[in-house]
Amino acid sequence: MTSIHAITASDHDEWKALWAGYLTFYDAEIADDVTEHTFGRIVDDAELHGAIARDEQGRAIGIVHWLTHAATWSTGSYCYLEDLFVAPDVRGGGAGRALIAHVKGWAEHHGSAKVYWLTQEGNDTARRLYDSMAVHTGYTHYQIAL
Repeated sequence: MTSIHAITASDHDEWKALWAGYLTFYDAEIADDVTEHTFGRIVDDAELHGAIARDEQGRAIGIVHWLTHAATWSTGSYCYLEDLFVAPDVRGGGAGRALIAHVKGWAEHHGSAKVYWLTQEGNDTARRLYDSMAVHTGYTHYQIAL
């Protein structure tokens, strides 16, 4: 059975390996200092939050990061699930579902009005999971790099 725990400083090396897998999946490169800064912010658990999934043997198999922000359409905050990654060799085993459920439970406990996230259109495997747990809103994402 998959267990989910808050990311702590002692998870650094396992987290970093999963983070690297996530970045590879999205063909992204992030400077080492940004990665280390991100990890520190997650461990601080103030503005960024994170959890790590472990299998029955205690091996780290997945990570999730999220944050909350004020919203104009609600008196509560919105919870943005920013990063979700499960090791390829265990996908389909429930870790992704458990990580999303963890964020949902956290958001409910902290008074958020909703949890939302983005993914690439062609990420079919993940989208099958997401379609079983959430509503696809039909919105298209735009951004301006600064």
